[in-house]
Amino acid sequence: MDVSSLVQTIAIYALPVLFAITLHEAAHGYVARHFGDMTAFAQGRISLNPARHIDLVGTILVPIGILLLSKFAGAGGFLFGWAKPVPVNYSALKHPKRDMMWVAAAGPASNLVMALGWAMLYKLAEAIGPGDYAAPLKLMSVAGIEVNVVLMLLNLLPILPLDGGRIVASLLPARMSWQYSRLEPLGFPILLVLMATGYMGVILGPMVRTSFAVIGKVFRF
Repeated sequence: MDVSSLVQTIAIYALPVLFAITLHEAAHGYVARHFGDMTAFAQGRISLNPARHIDLVGTILVPIGILLLSKFAGAGGFLFGWAKPVPVNYSALKHPKRDMMWVAAAGPASNLVMALGWAMLYKLAEAIGPGDYAAPLKLMSVAGIEVNVVLMLLNLLPILPLDGGRIVASLLPARMSWQYSRLEPLGFPILLVLMATGYMGVILGPMVRTSFAVIGKVFRF
């Protein structure tokens, strides 16, 4: 891949990755505020301004690194990343155990909404027809669907500290939830092993393809 192609790829993915990651975190803070925790609000983290959520490594370097690996070495996996985690004060929630489920679910839900938004933008690009703007808009829309679907499904895996793990912990009876929460230190190593061995693709691949197929059928593209 030459430099111009690399720059083009980064330009196509930049906005979808940036907004998918940062609005995911803002959604957590918004729902936490709804249920009584003002921590994220007090720190200015309930914002659509990506600058308030960007993590140099997770929001910029890791996604670019995955793109480079996939284009140059053919070794990349699903494009993903992370932003600065939104602080949530568990004890400040009105009903901590129950409310935490909704706080956790807000992130993946925001990715689903954004994926559908990018799908509508793709249809708009189709309606515009051939031209200087339609082609890049369609490419960016496909990237937006891809990035948001992957982040949604990845975060729904029942592994702490992912959102899926938080949801499971909220749904389990108190004692089982406490025991399950003790496994959180193992979560990140498990994720690294899954990604390094390629099993993450085995797990997410069918779900990602199914999600794309459903979105394509709904929006008829």
